[in-house]
Amino acid sequence: MFASATTASPYVKSGRIKALAVSSAQPSALTPGLPTIAASGLPGFQMETMTGMFVPAKTPQAIVNRLNQEMVRVLKQADVKEKLFNAGAEVVGSSPDELGAAVKADMARMSKVIKDAGIRTD
Repeated sequence: MFASATTASPYVKSGRIKALAVSSAQPSALTPGLPTIAASGLPGFQMETMTGMFVPAKTPQAIVNRLNQEMVRVLKQADVKEKLFNAGAEVVGSSPDELGAAVKADMARMSKVIKDAGIRTD
């Protein structure tokens, strides 16, 4: 089963399921010592869940910057980071440009997977 860390963490902690590997490109602080799938025999495997805040494309840059500044400020607070970490989420708190680049990279990577696998909508 592939499950997000937020979904699987309570079951792993209780011993009801056993985590075998993480699907991110790098090991996760959420699961120290757990290898990546890529390091476990599937080189290049990467699948991560991103959560971001998006606004309409024509939102003034000053508003985008202010929203980002406030969100990053809150996400950097120790109690917020701890609550999210305990829920199975690693906080990044990046810039709008960094989030945009990550989304574009993920779309390009997944587009290749879809094309190579011959996946189609009917």
